[in-house]
Amino acid sequence: MSGGTQGRRRDAARSRELLLTAASELFAERGFDRTTIRDIGERAGVDPALIARYFGSKTLLYVAALHAEQGDVTPADLFDEQRLHEVLDRTDRRGPVPLLQVAVQPLSDPGAQDAARAALHTRLVEPLRERFAREGADRPSLRAELVVAAVTGVLLGRHSGAFDELARADSGDLVELLRSTLLRED
Repeated sequence: MSGGTQGRRRDAARSRELLLTAASELFAERGFDRTTIRDIGERAGVDPALIARYFGSKTLLYVAALHAEQGDVTPADLFDEQRLHEVLDRTDRRGPVPLLQVAVQPLSDPGAQDAARAALHTRLVEPLRERFAREGADRPSLRAELVVAAVTGVLLGRHSGAFDELARADSGDLVELLRSTLLRED
């Protein structure tokens, strides 16, 4: 009997993982509002009703996907060259993720909106605000939001189809240009 229980637990853990992976991919591709529970279940290859069982709702699954992507590590700020490369490369691979999209358009679900906004601030704004505060910069919170908004605009613009040079630019060149532009001293 315990072998059957263990098999179900293993299947439950696997189903949960498949749903989380599928949701992360679809939220990145389509955004929160255009991703359905049915789409997530189909991509995961499991019954979409399991979303309610394992996560409670699409919104809570979205929150879980944001947390899974973030992990437990405090990220470096965007002035860190490696961090900026990671953000740019991730956006190039996956497109503008909901974390960036929430910076320019609110999500329809208030819970998802709050989770995405909190993740945006935790991952991108707060590390910069802390850096600016340490350096004694004037208005560190505003400066941090300004830099994140600028980088977000570049990342979204790169995938919008409106900026040919930006879309074709080498990611290394973009990192260099962003850092040299945004790191100018007062």
